[in-house]
Amino acid sequence: MAETKRRALGEDAIYFDHRGECRDALKHRHCPGRWLGVVSLGFDADGKRTRQKVYGRTNTDVKEKLKELHKELGDGIIQASATYTVQQACDDWLRDGLDGRSAKTIRDAADALRPILAIVGYKPLRELTAPDVRAALLKSAATRSTRTVEISRNCLVRAIRHADANDRVRRNVAALVRPPKGQPGRPSRAMTLEQCAALLKAAEKFRLYAYVVVSLTTGIRTEEARALRWDHVTLDGNLSVDPPVPPYVAVWRSVRAHGDVKTEKSRRTLALPTLAADALKVQKQRQAEDRIIAGPLWQEHGLVFASALGTPLDASHVRRSLHAICREAKIGESWAPRDLRHTFVSIMSAHGEVPVEEIARLTGHSDTRTTEIIYRHELRPVIRTGAEVMDRLLGGG
Repeated sequence: MAETKRRALGEDAIYFDHRGECRDALKHRHCPGRWLGVVSLGFDADGKRTRQKVYGRTNTDVKEKLKELHKELGDGIIQASATYTVQQACDDWLRDGLDGRSAKTIRDAADALRPILAIVGYKPLRELTAPDVRAALLKSAATRSTRTVEISRNCLVRAIRHADANDRVRRNVAALVRPPKGQPGRPSRAMTLEQCAALLKAAEKFRLYAYVVVSLTTGIRTEEARALRWDHVTLDGNLSVDPPVPPYVAVWRSVRAHGDVKTEKSRRTLALPTLAADALKVQKQRQAEDRIIAGPLWQEHGLVFASALGTPLDASHVRRSLHAICREAKIGESWAPRDLRHTFVSIMSAHGEVPVEEIARLTGHSDTRTTEIIYRHELRPVIRTGAEVMDRLLGGG
């Protein structure tokens, strides 16, 4: 009888587990057990032995998986547990990888990941493949916009990168996948001059009147308008100096978590059209009346646009009020606050023949590329200006 060879100290254990269930039980209903490989990683702080296990249908499968496991251990991936799932990796990133981000940013990231995790969240992270990610993105793209799919993929890439930094995985397979094209999103639109006139007329009886006027005539972002303070507004200017200083608004703040504007070039000082300056004077008087009526309930924040008690306006407040104004103006209720900014660009481009560089400066874009990409459907080409000038000077047809 041949003597059974004992494994040497430190070698991996490989044996057939008669009591173990096949990992693919639905496919192999009558599988009597499975092969099991065990790697000892020493002892933890409590003196308990730490092991990692791999499973396979055959002895050879287990040996191959043990080789792969040792390679990962050699790369320093000592925590690449077979039970650490994609869902856990994303939860860890949302909890620990977004330090300094606002609660809204974290909620948005969780919402973006939700459709992906519904498909691959159960999979062990070390077993996640690029085809798995691609299939999940394709399924998400069937009902979501292209931009949403891109955000979902980017969040997954960052979550796996966070796991990589914590020795949970060796390769970021999500970074290898290009996000597919999703459904068309809601395009931003611009109002016509007739619609603008109807909107301004209808807004006169609403508290949001000055907000609509300033947004429409200066193109500031809704997040900048809601954070605008009276100490950043000059309604009189100084017309006696040379050159004269008109009424202006300093766009230096936003409702973002850090309180600053979106980009460095978003911090800008804009001259106020007469219509906007007059609307802000009415707003200041109306707010003084609100302060008297509210009495001790008034909360002073120094905001230009605030509630009847002086508290900051939420984005939902602005949307509801704008819908009511649009309904009164009979121009449809599907307009969003951001459409006022798009309307400003449209008017500047179509009626003022303002170059795209100047529009980018007025709207606070970091470069003209942003203006051209986001507002391309509203920009009037300026290339024909040269032909018009030469025709006028040289007597063209």
